[in-house]
Amino acid sequence: MPNDDKLPPYSPASVSQGFNNPVHCVRIARDGLVYVCDRANDRIQVFRKDGSFVREFKVEPQTLGSGSVWDLVLSEDAAQRYIFVADGGNGRVVTLLRQTGAFVTKWGRAGRQPGQFKSIHNIAIDSKGNLYTAEVGYGRRVQRFKRQH
Repeated sequence: MPNDDKLPPYSPASVSQGFNNPVHCVRIARDGLVYVCDRANDRIQVFRKDGSFVREFKVEPQTLGSGSVWDLVLSEDAAQRYIFVADGGNGRVVTLLRQTGAFVTKWGRAGRQPGQFKSIHNIAIDSKGNLYTAEVGYGRRVQRFKRQH
């Protein structure tokens, strides 16, 4: 049963039975699955709307500190085939297959130039597949990325 007890520090070698602080996003897919960003545990957990656990995906599990899963967005296609993850701890965007969590690609790096990220905090998508990122702290900007098909 989940509780609010303080969890031990994150370790890539162990599996936490609870969410670490902060749970950083919740997204509901068209098929009703609920995706939760467990930022400091470097994972996405997937549930049904009744709260039953489905699966979890580790994202850059070696990331310590502030974690890797700061936000996510599902792709705009009907099947929502991809998950785009704002990886704030590593300053990049990670793409996964939604059904399996398999790694597809990652892009960007820490920095202040166009295409680089200083504390990428949020990610959004429009109907054409353009991705938008928002940065906090000293980043303080929004960037738009046009998908190349």
